[in-house]
Amino acid sequence: MSPADALEAIVYYLDRALAPASKVRAFLRAAQVVREQGDERIAQLAAAGRLEDLPGIGPSSAQVITEALAGMVPARLVRAERESRLPLTEEARPYRASLRGDCHVHSDWSDGGASIEQMARAAQALGHEYLVLTDHSPRLTVAHGLDRDRLVAQLEEVERLNAVLAPFSILTGMEVDILEDGTLDMDDDLLARLDVVVASMHSKLRMDEREMTRRMVLAVSSPHVDILGHCTGRKLRSRGAQVASDPEVARPPSRFDPELVFAACARFDTAVEINCRPERQDPPDPLLDVALDWGCKVAIDTDAHAPGQLEWQVFGCDKAARHRIALDRIVNTWTAGELIEWAGSHPTG
Repeated sequence: MSPADALEAIVYYLDRALAPASKVRAFLRAAQVVREQGDERIAQLAAAGRLEDLPGIGPSSAQVITEALAGMVPARLVRAERESRLPLTEEARPYRASLRGDCHVHSDWSDGGASIEQMARAAQALGHEYLVLTDHSPRLTVAHGLDRDRLVAQLEEVERLNAVLAPFSILTGMEVDILEDGTLDMDDDLLARLDVVVASMHSKLRMDEREMTRRMVLAVSSPHVDILGHCTGRKLRSRGAQVASDPEVARPPSRFDPELVFAACARFDTAVEINCRPERQDPPDPLLDVALDWGCKVAIDTDAHAPGQLEWQVFGCDKAARHRIALDRIVNTWTAGELIEWAGSHPTG
């Protein structure tokens, strides 16, 4: 294993464990420095004991480089892999084995930490047949959301990558913001061009319950919306590979009438997302029961912003197993063709 490969593997496992961003960036920067310098130069500096002369190389990354050059599996890599392992219950195994893709994934075109190709290749390595690329829409400026021109450019990039990665498929999509009045943060003509659209709320989460309900119902009734993302918007204090069974809430959930919202999802055939992020675990179990009682379809999505986070689907599979969700109600157990066909068939009234 080369030093750069070792450092990048550590980044993967840190992302899988939802480690602090500063730690992830440090190892990622070290990997970039090593690749820029080249193997020969790195070996010379290591032999001279001067690795830390390089900007971005500290004691921890220097130790990883030294051990990799010596033909060892770096101790830091072994520890990162062990500490970030994700448990999967026996009940959840059939769910994980049935998932063909992930319908909510971000890249460095918005606020993700990896390129589209890196995310796609990581998904492929996990056995997926496709991923849906769902970078943010323009309203979410803090996440570098895509405006119209950048979305069109991304569609061209996806077409190019699909020619390289076939038979694996990158499906086009967007996590489009649900605005305060229930409209969507992207032009209809572009939303119509996308394979799958996830609609989510990222602002004004403390709206009055009645207005929030109206906002959500209007959004899920759009024929362009295929999946309602992280419906409550809550944030939990639990972080890392272990998901708390009784999580402490850091940001309370939005207040809305779940009967009306999930009835609308069922009426307009909009799936409800089981968001697998450890700090979201959205929707809470009681609300998921309401959605299932209404007959809603679901999507088990990671909302991944880095390759290692694509493994978080195990958390959603555990939740699906606890609720005994039929596999054919989970839209990403379907083939890419079936998913696209369903997404283009929502009723309009």
